[in-house]
Amino acid sequence: MFFERHGGGERAVLVHLDSQDPAAGEDPQEFQELARSAGAQTVAFVNVPRHQPSAKFLIGSGKVEELGQLVKRDEVDLVIFNHTLTPSQERNLERALECRVLDRTGLILDIFAQRARTHEGKLQVELAQLEHMSTRLVRGWTHLERQKGGIGLRGPGETQLETDRRLLRVRIRQIKQRLEKVRSQREQARRGRRRADIPSVSLVGYTNAGKSTLFNALTEADVYAANQLFATLDPTLRRLELGDLGPIVLADTVGFIRHLPHKLVESFRATLEESSNADLLLHVIDAHEPERDQQIEQVLEVLSEIGAQELPILEVYNKLDLLEGIEPQIQRDANGRPARVWVSAREGLGLDLLQQAIADLLGNDLFVGRLSLPQRFGRLRARFFELGVVQSETHDEQGESLLDIRIPRVELHRLISREGAVPAEFLEQHTLQ
Repeated sequence: MFFERHGGGERAVLVHLDSQDPAAGEDPQEFQELARSAGAQTVAFVNVPRHQPSAKFLIGSGKVEELGQLVKRDEVDLVIFNHTLTPSQERNLERALECRVLDRTGLILDIFAQRARTHEGKLQVELAQLEHMSTRLVRGWTHLERQKGGIGLRGPGETQLETDRRLLRVRIRQIKQRLEKVRSQREQARRGRRRADIPSVSLVGYTNAGKSTLFNALTEADVYAANQLFATLDPTLRRLELGDLGPIVLADTVGFIRHLPHKLVESFRATLEESSNADLLLHVIDAHEPERDQQIEQVLEVLSEIGAQELPILEVYNKLDLLEGIEPQIQRDANGRPARVWVSAREGLGLDLLQQAIADLLGNDLFVGRLSLPQRFGRLRARFFELGVVQSETHDEQGESLLDIRIPRVELHRLISREGAVPAEFLEQHTLQ
């Protein structure tokens, strides 16, 4: 990792700005959860009314003095703001408070640095860290911002700050090239799954909604799941068999959060594309969360940002075991299609209903049945086998091939039309004469 993390366990003061506009403000409880997830030991929580933000400190100079006294008295290592600070505000606060200052984006980046397990995940975190820190380099190099001098070094040259920025640009370019290679490999794998006609289903949702617990319950996997924000960072894919529908690929992805920093969305583009290229999104919602409506809005906002807002979505209301009077169930829309499923991933309640709902939604675009192909359609039979859509084959007394196939209806129509048959008649009779 380019930027090494501190060992953790720092004594921290949390500063929350109380905004008059609920949509623009942050959730103070979520802020405390973020700090806890990062390993901070909270000494004090300071709530600051936000009337007119200060350009120099964000907060008023009187509050800065109060914070300075608190930092000295309680031997605080770190002050964390539940807001985005400009580089100059961060610098000014560190000088005034004489301790490290971190904003919301830096806090989330620190948690991501802890959670990254795979090589790809570490690269993505490093890229986000580098792009965030590049605007703050002056903080560490102000004493070196002068031309190099001395015997043998006189004349034109770079400042130390310029040298460091150049090295950063080189490293950022290298990481982006490596992530682009990862992205192309993922796209190649997705094309392979499409050729094999294996639908992909992606779990999305607010952080700590229970996505990984649900993923483990459905696939019997052992993905890390914990009651903490951003427990999952690296995407995990597993194959899941769904009755008559056959196999699907289920993907567990990183959770979303209010005002997710744009740098993270950009850096995690390769990972988030698992969601934007899925055939179906399972939007996992914490049914027990009082702020669930706001969380739903935030998830839809991020899905729009990554270009996944038009994909089919099935809402999965999780943590049913924490509610009273609600049983596992499928709720359908006016057309009879599944729209919402109530489950408990931890207790295993309603998982069969969820699988049924997934099969219903994906099966609408698939033809699953038996075809009777006369011998003259040998080329069509060979094409079905090439595509890997044949589940089994037998023959009747007339020597015709009886194929049990599973194939997208659009593809089936196209193949049949090439052979001069009428798709509508063929689909109605399930036989090709």
